[in-house]
Amino acid sequence: MLGKKINLQKLLAPVVLVILYVLFSIIGNGFFTTDTLKTILESSYYIGFMAFGVTFIIITGGIDLSLGTVMMCSALLGAYSFKVAGWPLALSLVLTVAVGVMFGLVNGVFVAKLKLPPFISTLGTMMMAQGVGSIITKVQSQTWPTSTDPLGGWFKKVFIRYNGMPVGAFWLAAFFIIAVLILHKSKFGRYVFAIGSNEEAARLSGINVEKWKIMVYALSGFFVGMAGIFYAAAYTTITPGTGNGQEMNGITGAVIGGVSMAGGSGSMVGTLIGVFIMSVLKNGLASCGLQAPWQTFFTGLVVVLAVLLDNYRTRAANRVRKS
Repeated sequence: MLGKKINLQKLLAPVVLVILYVLFSIIGNGFFTTDTLKTILESSYYIGFMAFGVTFIIITGGIDLSLGTVMMCSALLGAYSFKVAGWPLALSLVLTVAVGVMFGLVNGVFVAKLKLPPFISTLGTMMMAQGVGSIITKVQSQTWPTSTDPLGGWFKKVFIRYNGMPVGAFWLAAFFIIAVLILHKSKFGRYVFAIGSNEEAARLSGINVEKWKIMVYALSGFFVGMAGIFYAAAYTTITPGTGNGQEMNGITGAVIGGVSMAGGSGSMVGTLIGVFIMSVLKNGLASCGLQAPWQTFFTGLVVVLAVLLDNYRTRAANRVRKS
């Protein structure tokens, strides 16, 4: 019976997604439209990339609070290199991803090599990313090219929308498949689950836990850098010192989708559903006319409920194992 309950819990996230969409379609102003659906998709791109990356980290039993500020720092420095330093746009895109990977490596070294608690080390990295972006850009907002710019006008068309087609959805789907293959079909993924289930047992079995943890944070940094590209493509202007709170969208999306904060369990399919829940919630609250503080309040409430749900899932799973 408990086993059936665990299986039913996997249906919870899809059911919540459908309920939220129907609810906002009824009470929201102009929510049930094609334009709103496109907006939901576009806002899910950068959240999705953050969530894909942090899923690996949470499964190992870690956390990353620097997702949001690193994403903004990556996008900020990429725009600065293009607009101010005069780099080719393609090279600026590479830099954007490289910045994310660099901060991911820093987090990995702090956690794996220096044995700092993930909460503290990534909190420090969060502030470092804010500082780096502000220092280099001299606290000046940076802009990425729009679709009408003669130089780099292809940027939004390639990453967001081309002739009304949501191109970003294809990017998200492609990297979702890559993330699924890495997590569920590779040695890397098996080690991720092993470390999260029992780190000491993984170490005794011959797994180089430090190396694989660093790789996990670096991989997450890659996804955060990609999130920076899609955030820039969606919103164009990047403001220094921002990004705080964005990490909660990625983390909550993963947890709502079934990734356990205790480590050792989770799936990319669940994470993707959780991402769409966060995106529907974000746009649905706006369609109801709620001001930004209320949107922040309800997002925080969802974070608390997601953690409570995770605790319930963990206790239920423990009961199943004991029985």
